[in-house]
Amino acid sequence: MAGRIRRADIDELRSRISIVDVVAEHVTLKTAGVGSMKGLCPFHDERTPSFHVRPAVGRYHCFGCGEDGDAFQFVMAMDHTSFQETVERFAAQLGYTLHYEDGKPQEETSGRLRLLEASKAAEAYFREQLLTPGAALGQRFLGERGFDLAAAERFGVGFAPASFDALKSHLRGRGFTEAELLGAGLLSEGQRGSYDRFRGRLIWPIRDVAGATVGFGARRLADDDKGPKYLNSPETPIFRKSQVLYGLDLAKRDIARGHEAVVVEGYTDVMACHLAGVTTAVATCGTAFGVDHIKVLRRVLGDVSTTDTRALGRVVFTFDPDEAGQQAAARTFAEEQRFAAQTFVAVPPEGLDPCDLRLERGDDAVRRLVQQPRPLFEFMLRRIVAQHDLETVEGRVAAMRRAAPVLQSIRDRALADGYTRTVAGWLGVSPEEVRAAVRQAGPRPTPGAGDAGRPSGAPAHPPADVALGQLERDPASRLERDAVAAMLQQPAVLGRDLAARGASAYVANPSLAVVRDGVLATLDAFEASDFSERVAQAVPAELVPLVRALAMSPIPQTSKEGVTAYVRGIVGSLVDRDILRRKAELLGSLQRLGATDPEASKRLQEQLLALERERRSLRAE
Repeated sequence: MAGRIRRADIDELRSRISIVDVVAEHVTLKTAGVGSMKGLCPFHDERTPSFHVRPAVGRYHCFGCGEDGDAFQFVMAMDHTSFQETVERFAAQLGYTLHYEDGKPQEETSGRLRLLEASKAAEAYFREQLLTPGAALGQRFLGERGFDLAAAERFGVGFAPASFDALKSHLRGRGFTEAELLGAGLLSEGQRGSYDRFRGRLIWPIRDVAGATVGFGARRLADDDKGPKYLNSPETPIFRKSQVLYGLDLAKRDIARGHEAVVVEGYTDVMACHLAGVTTAVATCGTAFGVDHIKVLRRVLGDVSTTDTRALGRVVFTFDPDEAGQQAAARTFAEEQRFAAQTFVAVPPEGLDPCDLRLERGDDAVRRLVQQPRPLFEFMLRRIVAQHDLETVEGRVAAMRRAAPVLQSIRDRALADGYTRTVAGWLGVSPEEVRAAVRQAGPRPTPGAGDAGRPSGAPAHPPADVALGQLERDPASRLERDAVAAMLQQPAVLGRDLAARGASAYVANPSLAVVRDGVLATLDAFEASDFSERVAQAVPAELVPLVRALAMSPIPQTSKEGVTAYVRGIVGSLVDRDILRRKAELLGSLQRLGATDPEASKRLQEQLLALERERRSLRAE
């Protein structure tokens, strides 16, 4: 029977893993108060960040879609690995030896790790082959395009020998099965069996955002090679070309730091840009730039909506001036509204792509190309106007009507008004005529709204913020929500006495009351770092999402002192309210008792005095 990893090893690994480092491979995180960070959710499309990470707790939670978990669950969701594979991957990264209940590891359920290992081994093999005499064609190709061996090393460029099964034999000797090599897209099936997919070609490794090699791009070199100019890996369990951007693993930190990305058209263009100092360049892998690419790029950009367009990041696309480039620009503009960032187009002079531009005119020319782009909407307006005969009334009206939706989509209204006048000048009509056409065009729908951004197959459980949102309706409910959240997150700051008093206070909302009871039942562990998770284990299963949402809700303070004052203050307010409630009950009992029972009246008055002393003591703290 297959072995299971010992629980002690899992807990030890979890304690060693930084959830911030894990999430930051996919999401740009910013500080959201003491002990909390936030960014754009990687599980659904959004414009404002609702994805929170609490390093001390080791968990993430999205208030937009309800996704919640720890570092293991995050990797499982992003990389589609089993729990066993995920734990084993972290153990390998940290150099930690795992122990199994029966002394041997459990067999993989998805095989993803083996495919990644096969791709990594293939990359190493290709890179070694580039240094051999048989790779002369590949070396010459690189040299003719201004790339030396140091550049090839930087980007992991390799060479596939012109052999039927050289790679296959090499990797079979390393213990990989034929099925694994087929699954990784390294082999193809033929009438005579499997054979190397890439032969006699220059090879670029395609890596995911975390730097794992998931596929390859191969460039034809020999004249007698009748295959396509570029041959990419097929779709595999680890490679989805619509979700991968070449060079993103190298560019992500500069993209996140500078809030700028440059999208070019090929592998050599990415190399040329990076070597010229444009280290934010990425490219698609054999497919048009699409919706999934936008989602990936926005998360790295930290692309969020704001009314100040000057504060937005920017995305610069390079398109060839030919018809194919024009069509690519039109396809990109159709999805442009999915970005909050401003979008631009850089058209290389004389039809030169960035690689040729660097070769002919140097690094400065590549930098200037990216530094002086035109807004994408201006590019589209010029293209639209150029497609019509402006010598006729019909042509001018048609151009105006087609330009109107583009003008309407410009988020900066001052710019929109300026371009309205510019288009009017191009067409020889009054600005008011163009404005009327814009009004008739109506607002453009914003793609990615609602559930449309949720990835296929993602869980559709109700978002936890629905329950939290209902608590915003009146001050009393907000007080209860915030106080219970404070008890979950910072019980040690409260101290045992105030935490116990807060966890005993009256809470009207029935769901919050159950969570409060869970806090009280778990109070013996109030100094534990995983206190909120222990509370989650104590409440009914249907309220676990609420516990985790409350445990992740941001505290509106930016300093340790501010957190302490806020937490003690908000829980103190809940206790203060509870004291008032109990005093009101005692006063009602005292009034009903009247003079019929002097001893009972005296006891009630003593209780009232005790409550008042407690209230004054609480307010004095």
